[in-house]
Amino acid sequence: MKHSKFLAIGAAALLATTLAACAPSAPEPGESGGDASPSDETLSIGTTTDVVNFNPVLGNSRTDSWVTNLMYPHLLSISDDGSKEAHVATDWGYVDDTTGFYEIRDDLTWSDGEPFTAEDVAWTLNAVKRDEAPGTFFGQLGNLESATAVSDTRVELALTQPDSSIIEEIGFWGVVVPKHVFEPKGSIADFANDGSDGGWVGMGPFVLEEFQVGQHYTLARVDDYPLVDGGVPGPAEVVYRVYPDVNTEILALQSGEIDVIANALPPAQVEQLSNTDGLQVIEAAGLGYAHLVYNMENPELGNVLVRQALAHATDYEAIRDIVLQGQAVSTDSSALMPVLAKYHDDSMTEYEFDPEKSRSLMEEAGYTADSDGLFPVSFRLIYSLQDSVTSQWAQMVKDSAAEAGIVIELQGTERNTYLSMTQEGDYDIYAGNFAIMDDPVTNFALSYLPGGAINYTHVDDPDLNALIEEGMVTFDEDEKVAIMQKANKIVHEQVYDNIMYTQNLFFAVSDEWDGFISKPSELLSIVNPLSLASAHPVE
Repeated sequence: MKHSKFLAIGAAALLATTLAACAPSAPEPGESGGDASPSDETLSIGTTTDVVNFNPVLGNSRTDSWVTNLMYPHLLSISDDGSKEAHVATDWGYVDDTTGFYEIRDDLTWSDGEPFTAEDVAWTLNAVKRDEAPGTFFGQLGNLESATAVSDTRVELALTQPDSSIIEEIGFWGVVVPKHVFEPKGSIADFANDGSDGGWVGMGPFVLEEFQVGQHYTLARVDDYPLVDGGVPGPAEVVYRVYPDVNTEILALQSGEIDVIANALPPAQVEQLSNTDGLQVIEAAGLGYAHLVYNMENPELGNVLVRQALAHATDYEAIRDIVLQGQAVSTDSSALMPVLAKYHDDSMTEYEFDPEKSRSLMEEAGYTADSDGLFPVSFRLIYSLQDSVTSQWAQMVKDSAAEAGIVIELQGTERNTYLSMTQEGDYDIYAGNFAIMDDPVTNFALSYLPGGAINYTHVDDPDLNALIEEGMVTFDEDEKVAIMQKANKIVHEQVYDNIMYTQNLFFAVSDEWDGFISKPSELLSIVNPLSLASAHPVE
């Protein structure tokens, strides 16, 4: 049986009997936060990466998401604590244990004038599922059988088995594309959507007009966007400009060449830019985490005592203070981070940095240190050189482990090599981070079930599997919380994941612009569609 719902999950037999819709109404015009008339100004934004895919169901870089999110809507938005909020969908939930639904707004149109309807939603879901379009969106559809537009504003989803997370996760992670544009192109997984056949058709505050790789991506304002106050976005244009690194972006911001830096500031730059005339720094909540993962396919790391020794050989507080400059908080070594307030278990405590305890655990595991105090094993830790923060704390992990007599060999590589090595399991220890880990059941299924897309520990624990599967089919929130807390204790005790911190993020903006609406994570931050549509020059 394959357990990961992103490959097709085997679920527990018990089903919840009480199901309910879970959403408030969509925000009315005037609630977005914008309060200025549309301007003739261009809002210029810095990025350090190009768009890889213009097809939003395939996007795999930050700039992909930043650009395509301005054209292709998600059904739901997200709050700082991970709970979902209305966006294009006004209501969502479950009809019964294997039928979900979304009700969508009735006042939306594509940029070519065609109405946006539930048929676009249903077609997109079915096409991504049918054509197995690779990406996060497809990963959410393991338990989707089919989607049907039962009216212009209602789509219903038939599920292959109960799944208490799928409606909110599809609503947040999935995008909607125009059926009348994408369907004639054949497989949704093969359509480049690069504008070469007449441009782009979207349903967002802006639509892409033209681009030059390595230079810029220019999007023009649409005239009718009901999701923003007043119905018309503030900037006349949004232009993403590509720079080689964040330092070059900062210089461009200071010179007035750009107005916003899309990527989060390095922690060491936050205080300086906060005190720089002409600039403002805006904070976005962190909904992800940084972590160390120990590959249990390595026989030494298959021993829980060794994993525990490594967990106690890392100085978490020093990493947060020195590398993160105090801009990160402890997760209590818990996959149910404090920011996920409904799920967090206050009894959880962070692994204590204690080199002597680490040594004792290694000795208990059967290892004897040599005359230099080193144990006869070493572990290769991989990380991305493009991730400057992780690159810094990886060295600290090596140094603190050495205090416990454990040798760690660092292997930093460029990002594509790092991703390839991760997928191939070519590491002893994986160091990395996730931008958004919003739904505990989904996160645990991805991270800890056999076959899970990010099960980097390669764990297959029957007790843990059973709890995750039970959580998937439990619709009562209190019961689900209790189940996931039990699962989390197993992860913590067995060190299936060493979750180190959640980082709050900071973004630099010219003080000549205002009206931005911050959303959690670097993927959304202040460059989410509602924020950029609400932005306006300071009068």
